[in-house]
Amino acid sequence: MSPRNPYHRKAGRPKPDRLPTREEIAKGVNQMKASGASGHNYRERSLDLHGMICAKCAREFTAVDRHELTVHHIDGNDRNNPLDGSNWENLCVYCHEAEHSRGRLGDYLRGED
Repeated sequence: MSPRNPYHRKAGRPKPDRLPTREEIAKGVNQMKASGASGHNYRERSLDLHGMICAKCAREFTAVDRHELTVHHIDGNDRNNPLDGSNWENLCVYCHEAEHSRGRLGDYLRGED
């Protein structure tokens, strides 16, 4: 379990009661396009809000190596992207991998793999 999120086990999306139709999917995509929402906008917003520094190891990044800085969703839900950035922390690729593998190692050691 993560010290930042004690409820973070195998975080995943809830199972839907039914699958959406093609029309519902198309409508959702059109709404997202119209609102300017993009899967990558939250990364830029997080970098602007929190700066180009890893929240764990404090390594600083420049425009040259910013691709090594990732956005970690604290609650484990990659669809939870509040505009104030409260669910994000910038982590370098190494700290991000360590954050996610920590939970898997704990599950394995408890026999819950």
